[in-house]
Amino acid sequence: MSENDSQRPQDAGSAGETQQQPRVQVESTPADSNNIPYVQAYDTQTGQPLDGQQVVNKHTVVKTKTKKLPIFITALAGCACGALLVIALIMSGTLNIGGGRNAVTAGASGSSTQKISIDSEDTTLAEAVSAKALPSVVSITATSSGNQNGSLSQSTDESDSSGSVGSGVVLDTAGHILTNNHVVDGYDQYVVTMDDGTTYEAEFVGNDASSDLAVIKLKDADASKLTPIEIGDSSKLNVGEWVMAIGSPFGNEQSVSTGIVSALYRSTAMSSTSGSTIYANMIQTDAAINPGNSGGALVNDNGELVGINSLIESYSGSSSGVGFAIPVNYAKNIADQIIDGKTPVHPYLGATLSSVNALNARTNKLSTDSGAYVASVVEDGPAAKAGIQEGDVITKLGDDEITSADGLIIALRSHEVGEKVEITLMRGKEEKKVTVELGSDEKLQNQQQDDSATDTGNGGITDEQLRQYLEELLGKQGQGQSQGYGQGY
Repeated sequence: MSENDSQRPQDAGSAGETQQQPRVQVESTPADSNNIPYVQAYDTQTGQPLDGQQVVNKHTVVKTKTKKLPIFITALAGCACGALLVIALIMSGTLNIGGGRNAVTAGASGSSTQKISIDSEDTTLAEAVSAKALPSVVSITATSSGNQNGSLSQSTDESDSSGSVGSGVVLDTAGHILTNNHVVDGYDQYVVTMDDGTTYEAEFVGNDASSDLAVIKLKDADASKLTPIEIGDSSKLNVGEWVMAIGSPFGNEQSVSTGIVSALYRSTAMSSTSGSTIYANMIQTDAAINPGNSGGALVNDNGELVGINSLIESYSGSSSGVGFAIPVNYAKNIADQIIDGKTPVHPYLGATLSSVNALNARTNKLSTDSGAYVASVVEDGPAAKAGIQEGDVITKLGDDEITSADGLIIALRSHEVGEKVEITLMRGKEEKKVTVELGSDEKLQNQQQDDSATDTGNGGITDEQLRQYLEELLGKQGQGQSQGYGQGY
């Protein structure tokens, strides 16, 4: 999936008015001297009787006589027995009044619990979920200290030269907020607006740019007034399941939209001068997601966080009903590493990769026209230890077909550091299978951070990145590679 302009779902157009048929009103009138009941049909638009539209309505009324006292006594005894049964069920815990699907309790651990009473008979599912989850979702305004007025223009873009507007979720009573990296990246001042309108300044804690996740922390927050969001399990989601997106689309704080899980395991990699952002195993939903929703919550019908809203796919700049959220199981793992002061790590293969296509396969006489071409391997890296060599073409990771370098990178992100995976590759015309124990990319990330500090002003890229770009442009790598990823995978 290529990156498209952010959009919000187009308003549903009118389906058009259908031609209204005359409704028929039925009125009882005497029929004839025999007093046989019948009904006369009238056109409600003209008021005129419809000729020949008479329907005989024969019926019989049966009257019975009963003795009222015995019936009253029997009914009273039945009510008493029913009441006793209900009381017994409640006391035994079998029947939980008010604890059904729409009963809501929201609160912060370690503080007084916030209880929201909802009448399940008069409240919809969306109202119940909103009441539970809204206090845990915040609006984030990010600006740069160089911006003197600190204000944001309310355009259709999520960010501009003056700042960024996005969303986030409260993780704990310490005030940690999980959001998208692209909401806070490039800014150093953050104002967080809570559900009740209270605002806090926040400080940057850490980020994982390659996963588009970041954590900020509220300054001087009252823990008793924070409501951490309840964490769900994104691995248990099913296609067709009901979900709600919560955030600040176009700066409209505390907005909700509902939909379903449209698909699972959607993945893409987006490249920029700062590196590649990997969106692996994303949740696709038709709940309206727009600019400003980024970093907000995707919750299930229990009000539990199952995803962090991050992307939409659209051609018009507004939502087209195709939005994507980072699964919470992955996002929470990254957030925990950041909060613990660790560098978020990802599976590391130790190879330079490029995509194989029909053209470069023919040029370089490869035996397959798709896959991930291994341009080089890192000495003593996981790939080298497993026996992967320069010139191999990786075609499978486990049971996943690999058709490109992007595909391999995405597939790697679905595994854990230290996990052993089977890789299928083509070496010449021979197919081979090897087992790789995936390493950690922590050392590589630290190196990239150091490299970024040596930026020479070449459009935001380092000297090494510029050299790689020129080599690819001039074809000096000799393999017809369409895209290089350094040694990060």
